[in-house]
Amino acid sequence: MTANKQPASRSHDAAVVDMLRADPDFANEYLATALEEADEPGGQAALLAALRHVAEAQGMAAVAERAGIPRESLYRALSPKGNPTIKTLLAVLGAAGLHLAVERHDSAHA
Repeated sequence: MTANKQPASRSHDAAVVDMLRADPDFANEYLATALEEADEPGGQAALLAALRHVAEAQGMAAVAERAGIPRESLYRALSPKGNPTIKTLLAVLGAAGLHLAVERHDSAHA
């Protein structure tokens, strides 16, 4: 009798990166949601993780090159303890083919 082997499980991060590779347009929705929740507890770390996932899906080295940032610096900026400057954030978004947008908040929801 042969034992059935369970397939190795993937980490959440790996699953998200795979989803982003399969559907690059998903990055828009994914980052927009992370940005909306950035002011909640743990939200900034989640935003950095989301941006890191997008960069990993597109290839960290390629994103770093397009952003004009050394790859090691990009990894550091997008790490859980990272604190990227707005310049770095905008460069990474641009290198990933995205941009930051601002919308007026409905005062009833403020």
